[in-house]
Amino acid sequence: MTKGHVLLLGLALLVVGGLFPRMLQWAGLGEVNAGLVSTALLVLVVILWVASYGWRVVRGDMTFMQMRRHYRQRYDQATDEELLRRFEALSEADQQELLSSTGSEPGDASGRQTAG
Repeated sequence: MTKGHVLLLGLALLVVGGLFPRMLQWAGLGEVNAGLVSTALLVLVVILWVASYGWRVVRGDMTFMQMRRHYRQRYDQATDEELLRRFEALSEADQQELLSSTGSEPGDASGRQTAG
């Protein structure tokens, strides 16, 4: 959601918040009851909004966390590709020496051990 969308949403909520008590009065509620209902609705909306924000924080669904996760995946992929390219550029003897020094199996070109 862009900043412009947030401002439009805020403006729309402001207009609806101003018109809602009038609509309730028009529907037959008294001025006090219409004010109480609209205030209760506002409090409920704020509580739900804060709860949804907290839920996104707990799940790690915030925009920064998503960007960071995406960046890390791309960084890991680029690093893996670069390391594999450098490994494949080595001579067979250097590859075997490197694999034996890291404890990897000779057939495992990625250099990663399998869990077992």
